[in-house]
Amino acid sequence: MLDPARYKGAHGGRGSGKSHFFADQLIEDSLADKGMRSVCIREVQKSLKESAKRLIEDKLGEHQLGAADGFKVFREVIETPGDGLISFQGMQDHTAESIKSLEGYKRAWCEEAQSLSARSLSLLRPTIRAEGSEIWFSWNPRRKTDPVDAMLRGPSLPTGAVVVEANWSHNPWFPSVLEQERLDCLRDNADQYAHIWQGDYATVLAGAYYARALAEARAQGRIGRVAADPLMTTRAIFDIGGTGKKADAVAIWIAQFVGREIRVLNYYEAIGQPLAVHVAWMRANGYDKALVILPHDGETQDKVYDVSYASALREAGFEVVVIPNQGAGAAMMRVESARRLFPSVWFNEATTTAGLDALGWYHEKRDEARNIGLGPDHDWSSHGADAYGLMCVAYEEPEVAKKAAKPPRPKSFWAS
Repeated sequence: MLDPARYKGAHGGRGSGKSHFFADQLIEDSLADKGMRSVCIREVQKSLKESAKRLIEDKLGEHQLGAADGFKVFREVIETPGDGLISFQGMQDHTAESIKSLEGYKRAWCEEAQSLSARSLSLLRPTIRAEGSEIWFSWNPRRKTDPVDAMLRGPSLPTGAVVVEANWSHNPWFPSVLEQERLDCLRDNADQYAHIWQGDYATVLAGAYYARALAEARAQGRIGRVAADPLMTTRAIFDIGGTGKKADAVAIWIAQFVGREIRVLNYYEAIGQPLAVHVAWMRANGYDKALVILPHDGETQDKVYDVSYASALREAGFEVVVIPNQGAGAAMMRVESARRLFPSVWFNEATTTAGLDALGWYHEKRDEARNIGLGPDHDWSSHGADAYGLMCVAYEEPEVAKKAAKPPRPKSFWAS
């Protein structure tokens, strides 16, 4: 990381020293290349308190560098030797025109890079183009699909990229106070520990509807290897976002109801694809005889093609069941059904990872000003979570078990 490189990335959990390394490096480079302009970037920066400015100021004090050395701290910028500059900016404030103001800058340090949008990366990368320029990224990974992870942890790195993992265990100056914080997190918040301290992807969002249930499922070994039972009915449970030209995300869980267990075999999701693509996936994976379960809008006629999902799937040879509209509060009804049945669900991890990610992220939308919940947040995770909830609504406890669970009818006095 000390050698010149076009892209430098350090990803990992809390206490690794990533920010301290880049702050130190920015000061050293400013001393070595007098007149160099640098920018510290976040996706959203509402105030300088959210930037690396305070950390850099602390580093200048630690190294006893000040005005005599060419460093002058102002309210919004830090001047560096030889009329150089360190500025602090939010990428959401930039347009294709305003980003040109960063041309000629030789260092761009992207803090909390997991929040950078694809748009921001596409604006920044060609703008920082001075000879010998470098773009740095420090972040605690959140999702595999975040743009910075796709760029720096994908199958092919950009030319001239150096990427390292940095965690608390790599930090020889890891403070004892953080060690206690780490141990407390491991004890009290085990489902978040790997993400917070080990730099793993956030498979479970704190406060998500199914956070505790997923943690328990993993601890109990119910997320692992699950095989299909060839004698049992296979079900394909859909969440549909639309048909025809209004196609949205479509999510499908493949499951079997085996006694009191729900065995989840596979998960599929696609965006903006016609029904034929989903049907082709089902047939290619051996689900051509599956019982299809659709939400109530599966019977809705598409205004463009005058066809519903239910009728189209029946025409394709599938048996279809449409779950009636549950009315107001249907979303929370699905959540409660899913929570109740979670202890009976087993997941085949290798084929359901994307679906598990959605379940781990699905959370309540809140009005922070009034501190009230507004129901499930309709984001990228909601399609998978809605289909999972529908699966739980559609589940029926075996009839034999139902009868056995009923207490015997007491005999009348006359019969005795």
